[in-house]
Amino acid sequence: MFPYPEQPQLPPDQQSVASMTLRYSDVTQDGRMSVLAIPHGNSPALWDALLRDHPVSRALAAQGVLPIMSRLLVESGEGPLSASAVVDLRVAYQLAHTLGEDGDVERLVMLSWLTLHAPRGATHPPQPPGAGEPIQVGRCFAEHVFTRPFAPPAERKVLSFDVADMEPVPAARYTWQPPETLLHLPADAVPLDAELRADPTDIVFGLDHTDSNHHVNSLVYPQIFIDAALRRLGALVQSVPRRCHHLEVAYRKPSFAGERLRIHLRAFSFGGTFGASLVLAPHADIERPRVTARLLLAP
Repeated sequence: MFPYPEQPQLPPDQQSVASMTLRYSDVTQDGRMSVLAIPHGNSPALWDALLRDHPVSRALAAQGVLPIMSRLLVESGEGPLSASAVVDLRVAYQLAHTLGEDGDVERLVMLSWLTLHAPRGATHPPQPPGAGEPIQVGRCFAEHVFTRPFAPPAERKVLSFDVADMEPVPAARYTWQPPETLLHLPADAVPLDAELRADPTDIVFGLDHTDSNHHVNSLVYPQIFIDAALRRLGALVQSVPRRCHHLEVAYRKPSFAGERLRIHLRAFSFGGTFGASLVLAPHADIERPRVTARLLLAP
Protein backbone atom coordinates (compact mmCIF):
# COMPACT_ATOMS: atom_id res chain seq x y z
CA MET A 1 0.00 0.00 0.00
CA PHE A 2 2.97 2.27 0.64
CA PRO A 3 5.43 0.81 -1.87
CA TYR A 4 9.13 1.54 -1.53
CA PRO A 5 10.88 1.83 -4.93
CA GLU A 6 13.02 -1.18 -5.66
CA GLN A 7 16.72 -0.54 -6.24
CA PRO A 8 17.95 -1.91 -9.58
CA GLN A 9 21.29 -3.59 -10.11
CA LEU A 10 23.82 -0.78 -10.44
CA PRO A 11 27.57 -0.70 -11.17
CA PRO A 12 30.06 -0.30 -8.31
CA ASP A 13 30.94 3.27 -9.27
CA GLN A 14 27.33 4.26 -8.56
CA GLN A 15 27.42 2.80 -5.04
CA SER A 16 29.17 3.79 -1.85
CA VAL A 17 29.45 3.04 1.85
CA ALA A 18 30.07 5.58 4.60
CA SER A 19 29.21 6.20 8.24
CA MET A 20 27.70 8.97 10.33
CA THR A 21 27.46 9.89 13.99
CA LEU A 22 24.16 10.91 15.50
CA ARG A 23 22.91 14.02 17.20
CA TYR A 24 21.24 13.29 20.53
CA SER A 25 17.86 14.30 19.08
CA ASP A 26 18.17 11.81 16.20
CA VAL A 27 16.97 8.94 18.42
CA THR A 28 13.47 9.08 19.88
CA GLN A 29 12.59 8.09 23.43
CA ASP A 30 11.52 4.61 22.24
CA GLY A 31 14.98 4.06 20.75
CA ARG A 32 14.09 4.45 17.06
CA MET A 33 15.89 6.67 14.58
CA SER A 34 13.77 9.69 13.75
CA VAL A 35 12.52 9.97 10.18
CA LEU A 36 13.80 13.55 10.32
CA ALA A 37 17.37 12.29 10.82
CA ILE A 38 17.45 9.50 8.24
CA PRO A 39 17.79 11.65 5.06
CA HIS A 40 20.90 13.32 6.47
CA GLY A 41 22.77 10.09 5.73
CA ASN A 42 22.76 11.15 2.09
CA SER A 43 25.27 13.89 2.84
CA PRO A 44 28.27 11.67 3.72
CA ALA A 45 27.25 8.64 1.65
CA LEU A 46 25.97 10.18 -1.58
CA TRP A 47 27.12 13.79 -1.90
CA ASP A 48 30.51 13.58 -0.18
CA ALA A 49 31.57 10.07 -1.20
CA LEU A 50 30.21 9.90 -4.75
CA LEU A 51 29.11 13.18 -6.28
CA ARG A 52 30.84 16.24 -4.88
CA ASP A 53 34.14 15.75 -6.74
CA HIS A 54 32.78 13.70 -9.64
CA PRO A 55 33.87 15.16 -13.02
CA VAL A 56 30.30 15.03 -14.32
CA SER A 57 28.98 16.89 -11.26
CA ARG A 58 31.60 19.57 -11.75
CA ALA A 59 30.85 19.87 -15.47
CA LEU A 60 27.11 20.18 -14.88
CA ALA A 61 27.58 22.70 -12.09
CA ALA A 62 29.75 24.80 -14.41
CA GLN A 63 26.75 24.90 -16.77
CA GLY A 64 24.42 25.91 -13.93
CA VAL A 65 22.74 22.49 -13.87
CA LEU A 66 21.91 21.11 -10.43
CA PRO A 67 19.82 18.18 -9.16
CA ILE A 68 16.95 19.60 -7.07
CA MET A 69 14.95 17.28 -4.81
CA SER A 70 11.49 16.49 -6.12
CA ARG A 71 10.44 13.51 -3.95
CA LEU A 72 11.55 11.99 -0.66
CA LEU A 73 10.37 8.74 0.89
CA VAL A 74 11.60 7.87 4.39
CA GLU A 75 10.89 4.83 6.56
CA SER A 76 12.16 4.21 10.07
CA GLY A 77 13.32 0.71 10.85
CA GLU A 78 14.18 -1.49 13.77
CA GLY A 79 15.32 -0.45 17.22
CA PRO A 80 16.39 0.33 19.75
CA LEU A 81 19.72 2.01 19.07
CA SER A 82 21.92 4.28 21.14
CA ALA A 83 22.31 7.97 20.40
CA SER A 84 26.08 7.37 20.58
CA ALA A 85 26.00 4.67 17.88
CA VAL A 86 27.90 4.98 14.62
CA VAL A 87 25.46 4.40 11.77
CA ASP A 88 26.68 2.49 8.70
CA LEU A 89 25.38 3.85 5.41
CA ARG A 90 25.00 2.23 2.02
CA VAL A 91 23.82 4.25 -0.96
CA ALA A 92 23.34 3.80 -4.70
CA TYR A 93 22.21 6.21 -7.40
CA GLN A 94 20.92 6.08 -10.95
CA LEU A 95 20.36 8.66 -13.69
CA ALA A 96 17.13 8.29 -15.67
CA HIS A 97 14.59 10.14 -17.79
CA THR A 98 10.84 10.53 -17.73
CA LEU A 99 8.48 10.88 -20.69
CA GLY A 100 5.65 13.34 -21.20
CA GLU A 101 2.22 12.48 -22.55
CA ASP A 102 3.52 13.09 -26.07
CA GLY A 103 6.22 10.44 -25.62
CA ASP A 104 9.08 12.94 -25.61
CA VAL A 105 11.62 13.35 -22.83
CA GLU A 106 10.02 15.48 -20.13
CA ARG A 107 12.77 15.64 -17.49
CA LEU A 108 16.10 14.11 -16.40
CA VAL A 109 16.29 12.73 -12.88
CA MET A 110 18.68 11.30 -10.34
CA LEU A 111 17.34 8.53 -8.08
CA SER A 112 19.03 7.35 -4.90
CA TRP A 113 18.52 4.55 -2.38
CA LEU A 114 19.98 4.84 1.14
CA THR A 115 19.94 2.19 3.87
CA LEU A 116 21.14 2.73 7.43
CA HIS A 117 22.36 0.08 9.88
CA ALA A 118 23.50 0.38 13.50
CA PRO A 119 24.11 -1.92 16.47
CA ARG A 120 21.09 -2.71 18.59
CA GLY A 121 21.53 -0.89 21.87
CA ALA A 122 20.30 1.77 24.26
CA THR A 123 21.55 5.21 25.20
CA HIS A 124 21.10 4.47 28.92
CA PRO A 125 21.34 1.09 30.71
CA PRO A 126 20.14 -1.57 30.79
CA GLN A 127 21.07 -2.76 27.30
CA PRO A 128 18.36 -4.63 25.36
CA PRO A 129 18.46 -8.32 24.43
CA GLY A 130 20.62 -8.79 21.35
CA ALA A 131 22.68 -5.68 22.07
CA GLY A 132 25.44 -5.23 19.51
CA GLU A 133 23.78 -7.08 16.64
CA PRO A 134 23.39 -4.99 13.46
CA ILE A 135 19.85 -3.87 12.60
CA GLN A 136 18.42 -1.76 9.79
CA VAL A 137 17.33 1.46 11.45
CA GLY A 138 15.95 3.21 8.37
CA ARG A 139 15.94 3.71 4.64
CA CYS A 140 15.39 6.61 2.28
CA PHE A 141 14.56 6.98 -1.41
CA ALA A 142 15.17 10.36 -3.04
CA GLU A 143 14.27 11.70 -6.46
CA HIS A 144 15.99 14.78 -7.90
CA VAL A 145 15.19 16.65 -11.12
CA PHE A 146 18.01 18.29 -13.03
CA THR A 147 17.33 21.98 -13.61
CA ARG A 148 19.02 25.34 -13.99
CA PRO A 149 17.63 27.00 -10.85
CA PHE A 150 19.31 30.37 -11.40
CA ALA A 151 18.49 30.73 -15.11
CA PRO A 152 15.50 32.66 -16.50
CA PRO A 153 12.29 30.58 -16.19
CA ALA A 154 12.20 29.65 -19.89
CA GLU A 155 15.74 28.22 -19.69
CA ARG A 156 15.50 26.16 -16.49
CA LYS A 157 14.29 22.85 -17.89
CA VAL A 158 17.04 20.33 -18.72
CA LEU A 159 16.12 17.77 -21.41
CA SER A 160 19.61 16.51 -22.24
CA PHE A 161 23.13 16.60 -20.87
CA ASP A 162 25.99 18.24 -22.72
CA VAL A 163 29.00 16.60 -21.06
CA ALA A 164 31.81 14.70 -22.80
CA ASP A 165 31.58 10.89 -22.58
CA MET A 166 28.10 11.07 -21.06
CA GLU A 167 24.82 9.95 -22.59
CA PRO A 168 22.77 13.04 -23.55
CA VAL A 169 19.71 11.23 -22.19
CA PRO A 170 20.20 8.44 -19.62
CA ALA A 171 18.89 5.13 -20.91
CA ALA A 172 16.89 4.20 -17.82
CA ARG A 173 13.23 5.25 -17.91
CA TYR A 174 11.46 6.32 -14.74
CA THR A 175 7.72 6.67 -14.16
CA TRP A 176 6.90 10.15 -12.88
CA GLN A 177 4.28 10.56 -10.16
CA PRO A 178 2.66 14.00 -9.90
CA PRO A 179 2.86 15.48 -6.38
CA GLU A 180 -0.94 15.45 -6.16
CA THR A 181 -0.93 11.63 -5.98
CA LEU A 182 0.05 11.91 -2.31
CA LEU A 183 -3.32 13.51 -1.58
CA HIS A 184 -5.08 10.25 -2.46
CA LEU A 185 -5.91 8.15 0.59
CA PRO A 186 -4.72 4.52 0.58
CA ALA A 187 -7.32 2.07 -0.70
CA ASP A 188 -7.90 0.51 2.72
CA ALA A 189 -7.81 3.77 4.68
CA VAL A 190 -10.77 5.01 6.69
CA PRO A 191 -11.09 8.79 6.34
CA LEU A 192 -11.36 10.79 9.55
CA ASP A 193 -11.95 14.00 7.58
CA ALA A 194 -14.40 14.22 4.69
CA GLU A 195 -12.04 16.49 2.76
CA LEU A 196 -8.91 18.55 3.12
CA ARG A 197 -9.23 21.08 5.92
CA ALA A 198 -7.07 24.05 6.84
CA ASP A 199 -4.58 23.73 9.67
CA PRO A 200 -5.16 26.63 12.10
CA THR A 201 -1.51 27.71 12.06
CA ASP A 202 0.11 29.71 9.27
CA ILE A 203 3.60 28.73 8.12
CA VAL A 204 5.92 31.73 7.85
CA PHE A 205 9.38 31.03 6.44
CA GLY A 206 12.51 32.91 7.44
CA LEU A 207 16.11 32.87 6.31
CA ASP A 208 16.86 30.09 8.82
CA HIS A 209 14.68 27.81 6.69
CA THR A 210 16.66 28.45 3.48
CA ASP A 211 19.85 27.16 1.88
CA SER A 212 22.37 28.18 -0.77
CA ASN A 213 19.87 27.43 -3.54
CA HIS A 214 17.99 30.54 -2.37
CA HIS A 215 14.80 28.76 -1.34
CA VAL A 216 13.42 26.83 1.63
CA ASN A 217 15.49 23.68 2.17
CA SER A 218 13.75 20.43 1.25
CA LEU A 219 14.31 18.93 4.70
CA VAL A 220 12.43 21.76 6.42
CA TYR A 221 9.04 20.52 5.23
CA PRO A 222 8.88 17.11 6.96
CA GLN A 223 8.90 18.68 10.44
CA ILE A 224 6.07 21.11 9.70
CA PHE A 225 3.97 18.35 8.14
CA ILE A 226 4.47 16.06 11.14
CA ASP A 227 3.54 18.90 13.49
CA ALA A 228 0.34 19.62 11.57
CA ALA A 229 -0.66 15.93 11.52
CA LEU A 230 -0.10 15.65 15.27
CA ARG A 231 -2.27 18.73 15.88
CA ARG A 232 -5.11 17.31 13.80
CA LEU A 233 -4.98 13.81 15.26
CA GLY A 234 -4.79 15.30 18.76
CA ALA A 235 -8.14 16.94 18.06
CA LEU A 236 -9.74 13.83 16.55
CA VAL A 237 -8.57 10.84 18.61
CA GLN A 238 -7.18 10.11 22.03
CA SER A 239 -3.99 12.07 22.52
CA VAL A 240 -1.10 9.64 22.99
CA PRO A 241 2.57 10.01 22.06
CA ARG A 242 2.98 9.13 18.39
CA ARG A 243 6.04 8.73 16.19
CA CYS A 244 6.16 9.18 12.42
CA HIS A 245 7.44 5.95 10.88
CA HIS A 246 6.60 6.56 7.21
CA LEU A 247 6.90 9.85 5.40
CA GLU A 248 6.66 10.73 1.71
CA VAL A 249 7.06 14.30 0.44
CA ALA A 250 6.73 15.58 -3.12
CA TYR A 251 8.05 19.00 -4.09
CA ARG A 252 6.24 20.91 -6.82
CA LYS A 253 7.49 24.47 -6.46
CA PRO A 254 9.97 26.11 -4.08
CA SER A 255 9.03 28.38 -1.21
CA PHE A 256 10.98 31.44 -0.12
CA ALA A 257 11.87 33.39 2.99
CA GLY A 258 9.16 35.87 3.93
CA GLU A 259 6.28 33.85 2.48
CA ARG A 260 3.16 33.02 4.51
CA LEU A 261 1.56 29.71 3.55
CA ARG A 262 -1.04 27.33 4.98
CA ILE A 263 -1.21 23.54 5.34
CA HIS A 264 -4.43 21.73 4.45
CA LEU A 265 -4.72 18.11 5.51
CA ARG A 266 -6.99 15.11 5.68
CA ALA A 267 -6.56 12.58 8.48
CA PHE A 268 -7.25 8.86 8.15
CA SER A 269 -6.82 5.57 9.97
CA PHE A 270 -4.97 2.76 8.27
CA GLY A 271 -4.06 -0.74 9.42
CA GLY A 272 -4.26 0.03 13.13
CA THR A 273 -2.39 3.31 12.87
CA PHE A 274 -3.21 6.88 11.86
CA GLY A 275 -2.03 9.05 9.01
CA ALA A 276 -2.62 12.18 7.03
CA SER A 277 -2.36 13.53 3.51
CA LEU A 278 -1.19 17.12 3.47
CA VAL A 279 -0.58 20.02 1.11
CA LEU A 280 1.26 23.29 1.63
CA ALA A 281 0.02 26.12 -0.56
CA PRO A 282 -0.78 29.83 -0.60
CA HIS A 283 -4.05 30.54 1.20
CA ALA A 284 -6.05 31.22 -1.95
CA ASP A 285 -4.37 28.72 -4.26
CA ILE A 286 -4.67 25.21 -2.78
CA GLU A 287 -5.09 23.80 -6.31
CA ARG A 288 -1.47 24.75 -7.05
CA PRO A 289 0.47 23.22 -4.15
CA ARG A 290 4.07 23.96 -3.31
CA VAL A 291 4.60 20.64 -1.51
CA THR A 292 2.45 17.59 -0.76
CA ALA A 293 2.98 14.80 1.74
CA ARG A 294 1.56 11.61 3.18
CA LEU A 295 2.65 10.16 6.51
CA LEU A 296 1.84 7.51 9.10
CA LEU A 297 2.00 7.96 12.87
CA ALA A 298 2.01 5.17 15.44
CA PRO A 299 2.27 5.07 19.26
